[in-house]
Amino acid sequence: MKTPHCLAALTALVAMPAFATPPLATVVFHDGGRPVLSITDPQGAALVDAQLGLRTAGSDLTHDLRLIGTTQRNLTENYRMTTGKRLVRSANLAETRYALQNDKGEKLDVVVRVASDGVAFRYEIPGATQVTVTGEATSYKLPADARAWLLPYDPSNEKERIQTSAVAAPSGDYGYPSLFLTGQRYVLITEANADGRYDGSRLSHVANSPLYGLALADTRVDSTGTTPWRTVITGDLATVTQSTLVDDLADPAKLTDTTWVKPGRVAWSWISDHDSPKSFERQKAFVDFAAANRMPFVLLDEGWSDSWAPQLIQYANAKHVDVLMWFPWTKLDTAAKRQEWFTRIKGWGAKGVKIDFMGSDSQARFRWYDDTLADTARFQLMVNFHGGTIPHGLARTWPHLMTMEGVRGAENDPPAVGNTIQPFTRNVVGSMDYTPVALDVGKQEASIAHEIALPIVFESGWTHLADSPEAYQRRPNALMFLDQIPTVWDETKLISGAPGGEAIFARRSGDRWFIGAIVAGPARRLSVPLSSLGVGPWRADIVRDGTGRGDVARSSQNVTADGSLSFDVPANGGFAAILCPVAKGQFQYGCYR
Repeated sequence: MKTPHCLAALTALVAMPAFATPPLATVVFHDGGRPVLSITDPQGAALVDAQLGLRTAGSDLTHDLRLIGTTQRNLTENYRMTTGKRLVRSANLAETRYALQNDKGEKLDVVVRVASDGVAFRYEIPGATQVTVTGEATSYKLPADARAWLLPYDPSNEKERIQTSAVAAPSGDYGYPSLFLTGQRYVLITEANADGRYDGSRLSHVANSPLYGLALADTRVDSTGTTPWRTVITGDLATVTQSTLVDDLADPAKLTDTTWVKPGRVAWSWISDHDSPKSFERQKAFVDFAAANRMPFVLLDEGWSDSWAPQLIQYANAKHVDVLMWFPWTKLDTAAKRQEWFTRIKGWGAKGVKIDFMGSDSQARFRWYDDTLADTARFQLMVNFHGGTIPHGLARTWPHLMTMEGVRGAENDPPAVGNTIQPFTRNVVGSMDYTPVALDVGKQEASIAHEIALPIVFESGWTHLADSPEAYQRRPNALMFLDQIPTVWDETKLISGAPGGEAIFARRSGDRWFIGAIVAGPARRLSVPLSSLGVGPWRADIVRDGTGRGDVARSSQNVTADGSLSFDVPANGGFAAILCPVAKGQFQYGCYR
């Protein structure tokens, strides 16, 4: 065995911001000229080794490669989002381009970007604009003892995540993002800037192996010569959870005017009453509920009729409520169908669409996403994608994309433990249309306060509330609290938590902090230190579990910046709070506005 030939660590080549402690990324060549990107923590402890290489219709660029040159640059981008965990973003990336060549003179560039929260790489064929890709050599080797939280793959990304280890995971394919814990550092593997110029991918694993190979959705991909970013977010759990790396790697926004783009809460009837979208009168009740509770939207889900939908939209608009409309993707699978339907519903006054059942990560389907996003932008219709892929940064490129499913949400009656895993996995990479706050529907495994905390623990530009008006109206304290929760945030902080155990988040909107705290498993005491939230002192308006599945109990207290909120919570319980500055004076309704 030859000793691998190592290149200098990227962080030694390019200056990083002074506050950052980025991972180290080093390219080495194993026997046979096979390149590997070795990613370690700042102290050099192994996190993941990524084998590199690309196969095309005419070339095998996976072995017999040697380095012929490198170039470096720093990238700084400031941009603004319409959704997400933080609206104003600043991306600082150190890029190194490795120019590789084989004995035949065929060339492959590996472009590596390092940020304080991770490493990403992609392949580029120099000078090419059309390349047929037949596969990648890309694979990820984890330490044998790494813990893992994995999503068995299906094209809708709606299966239950499993808790296992990198080696012990059953043989099969796994979807993104895949979370691993090695030592004290987490590793989240996903992809970014994936669209119709390529296709989607997933991870393929054989039991008792630490390797996870990258499998493409198609056997042949008509690429532009550039792949999506293979992305590794890494650090402590707060770094991973608060990361915006997927969006940082995406193409900039294609829209300059976003004044028509409106996130917000959505009254939604399908889970609580499956037949309700077929009923004009029942949908009017949801419109009335939305209007009474300052919800900007109602969603007309599967079953609506064009015989009365225009009338409902007129009724809703008179009450200052906008209407979103559900479509199966097959009704919108051609440019002609989209032109016809979008013209029609835009004429009715609809403001957005929920599109469902795409169920494929193929290049053909990714091209459909591109075309549909372009067409909806042209009609100024906002979008929610269901039954399909996960976010890859599309919400940065297309700011009218409000949310995506790609999760086993409330409609599938998932166990409460999943609620403490999704914030650290799926929701890291973009808005997640989980449809929270199921009080009287579903398994009723999570407590009422746990459910009320979910719109804070989870992030989604549109938050569809899962239950009926009657379920919320029976719990006026819960409803008053829900009416306060925004769906976009100026700042997000993970206070504490661990996948499968607890999740405590603080999200800021203006001068108010919203705290959501949930647990999975036995009753316990939860404590939320406030030292990271600002100088204080704060007024805290709190909701906690009451009796059984009745209404939450409200309380308030003043707390200092070095204080904490501590409460006993029941099994699968939680609590939620709003903090506002005491210095700004007390109002009749405390932190409620």
